[in-house]
Amino acid sequence: MDRMAFKQLAAAFAGMLVLAAGTVGSAFAQGYQIVGLGDSLMAGYRLAPGESFPERLEAALKSAGHDVVIANAGVSGDTSTGGLARLDWSVPDGTKLVLLELGANDMLRGISPEITEKNLDETITRLKARGIAVLLIGMKAAPNLGPDYEAAFNGIYERLAQKHGLPFYPFFLDGVAATPALQLDDGMHPNAQGIDRMVQGVLPVVEKLLPATTGGG
Repeated sequence: MDRMAFKQLAAAFAGMLVLAAGTVGSAFAQGYQIVGLGDSLMAGYRLAPGESFPERLEAALKSAGHDVVIANAGVSGDTSTGGLARLDWSVPDGTKLVLLELGANDMLRGISPEITEKNLDETITRLKARGIAVLLIGMKAAPNLGPDYEAAFNGIYERLAQKHGLPFYPFFLDGVAATPALQLDDGMHPNAQGIDRMVQGVLPVVEKLLPATTGGG
């Protein structure tokens, strides 16, 4: 092969690589990118593949005609401190919306509500600085922790929603907590039916946050 032919072949091969890279990039760009950042309630503790909250919510949104992709960044046992520490790699560039659900493990461990609020505040601030929308999903303290702790903890989410002007879903386990038929045998985590109930509650809130370009309208 002479030198000119080799250069032509190399140029053609380079063009094929650029075309292939563009195709892959387009594939990755499909869909409105959402991340569910949370703990075991988001992760899908003891649930089968396809039954976690992000998966069921994505399926519900797609059934409604929305072009979305929801990544599950839930980590069982995670606290607000842990979520903040892993924020940058849990929420990749290109994310448009984060479903922020953290604090339940803080409450179960009796962590000061001031620490939880500070961590969530910084998490929200950093996401907003990246131009990422946030849906703040609240949790409620167990009554056995006492009225003072309950009042301090339960007020965290509404205060932060007002401070940052965020859409707010007050209680992730609404309709599931204290309903054995919708819980695992630990009496804390939702079963598959419980997840469907949670999706039913959150779905209309998320739909309002999606741009018209995702469809469904």
